[in-house]
Parts: sequence; C-alpha cells; structure tokens
Amino acid sequence: MKKTFLTAAFALLVGLLLSLAPLAARAQCTMCKSQVEAARQERDDYDVAGLNKGIVYMMTVPYILMGAVGYFWYRRTHPKKANA
Repeated sequence: MKKTFLTAAFALLVGLLLSLAPLAARAQCTMCKSQVEAARQERDDYDVAGLNKGIVYMMTVPYILMGAVGYFWYRRTHPKKANA
C-alpha cells in the first residue's frame, strides 16, 4: 500500500515538472538560431514562427520511439503477477 502511494506521488511530481517543460522547449539549437538571425538580416519579412515547433516535433519522435521500445521490452521481461 505504501509503495503504491509513493509511486503515485512520484508520478504526480514528474507530471507537474513535465508540465513546465513547454516553457523550456521554446529554445532553438545554436545552428538554427544563427541561420534565422542571418535570414532576418537579409530579409525583413522572413517568417520564422514555425521553426521552434518544427524543432520540437523532430525532437519528440526519437523519444517516442525509445519509450515504445522500452515499454515493450519491460512488458516482455516482466511477466504479469498471478492473482492468488
């Protein structure tokens, strides 16, 4: 019972911390930032609104794939406990 409560509390804490992640996820990599700054200097009407969303989208795909592989690996190596 106590272990279940601690697991739920930990999951809640992780969920709260991850809810703050979108604030930090607006950052750009150094190469993208330098390219955007150079393009803005060349053209005044250069639209870069979707650049950060594209970076975050490309970044999430590997994490989703790693999570799926980890989930299926865990499920395969830890069989379900039989209820007595």
